[in-house]
Amino acid sequence: MAKNKGSRIVITLECCCKNIQNSNLTEKYIKRKKGVFRYTTSKNKRNNPNRLELRKFCPNCNTHENFKEIK
Repeated sequence: MAKNKGSRIVITLECCCKNIQNSNLTEKYIKRKKGVFRYTTSKNKRNNPNRLELRKFCPNCNTHENFKEIK
């Protein structure tokens, strides 16, 4: 018999980068698209009780950024 998936929950990871619209900054820091990108994944509550933070690719920034778990 298969085990119960009771401790595994679905979470959403959101990009930490902000929409930088200041003209004083260089082109390198300005996002290519507006909005916030999110990933959906699952985590084990028993192994990772704290909020999860992963480094993943953000297509809006076109770079690898930190993604933090949101409620």
